[in-house]
Amino acid sequence: MDGWNKISSSFSTLNIGQSANRFAKGFNSSVQATKERLGQVAPDEITELPQEYKDLEARVDALRHAHLSLLKITKAYENESYDYPVQIQESISELSTTIGQGITNFAATNLKGTNLPTPSPVAPAAVQHKTLPHALGRAATTAATAMQGTAGGSEDKLGKALSLYAGVWDKIAAARLQQDDSIQRQYLQPWQTTLSTSINVAVKARQAVRASRLELDAAKQSLKSANPARQEQARLEVENAEDDLVQKTEVAITLMKTVLENPEPLKNLNELAKAQLLYFASAAEALSSAQGEIEELSVAAEGEYRKSRDH
Repeated sequence: MDGWNKISSSFSTLNIGQSANRFAKGFNSSVQATKERLGQVAPDEITELPQEYKDLEARVDALRHAHLSLLKITKAYENESYDYPVQIQESISELSTTIGQGITNFAATNLKGTNLPTPSPVAPAAVQHKTLPHALGRAATTAATAMQGTAGGSEDKLGKALSLYAGVWDKIAAARLQQDDSIQRQYLQPWQTTLSTSINVAVKARQAVRASRLELDAAKQSLKSANPARQEQARLEVENAEDDLVQKTEVAITLMKTVLENPEPLKNLNELAKAQLLYFASAAEALSSAQGEIEELSVAAEGEYRKSRDH
């Protein structure tokens, strides 16, 4: 039992010593970082990192900035109504309708078997997409129905033109949803994954290099001020810190090269451009096919108008 107690005591002493050593290194590194930030350390006392490392660091920073800046804008594709702010008012109106339907259906279910009048269940309203193309299609359809309903059996050119216009925007609305889905799957998700994985790993490796470099420079300062009895220990700490910095720098260089050589971001950007191209091409084709007919109706209406004025 006494032997076990001695072993346990030895381990406890060792753990305490290691914790104290780690704390001392961390404290010295923090002091070193503060002195450098305040300009209290001469430039020649700061360990110079390899030029290759610094060049890669700048390129990774540029890559990370490119991801963040583009992501800040393109995240709009995750919100269906990015081009249709009026959807807020429509959503409030639909919420009121949904609540009313819910109350009616609740009453219809719970009043069965009683002598009280039972309202008929109300079918839920069809989901309306909150995009500008969908809204234009709905508005044009409503307007066309109103114009043709008051034409008294005769052809209403504006009503016909509105029907053509509504059909165009129905096609564009479908293309718009397809574009957004493609962008979310083929661009946004992998773009964010690259940022949060490989780029983030490279950034963390650089942080480890900085921490190691601070630890080395702090150890060098401790060696300068060490008394004769501690000179050898301080020298060993500098050598260990140098080895650690070399190792962490090599790891960081490898990781930064890997992330910079990754073709995935270029592939993702191509998917973004391709989805947008398909959408705008579909929109242009749909509008082009109907615009000629609308123009013919416009010319005919103008001719009839001038002819009626001549009489």
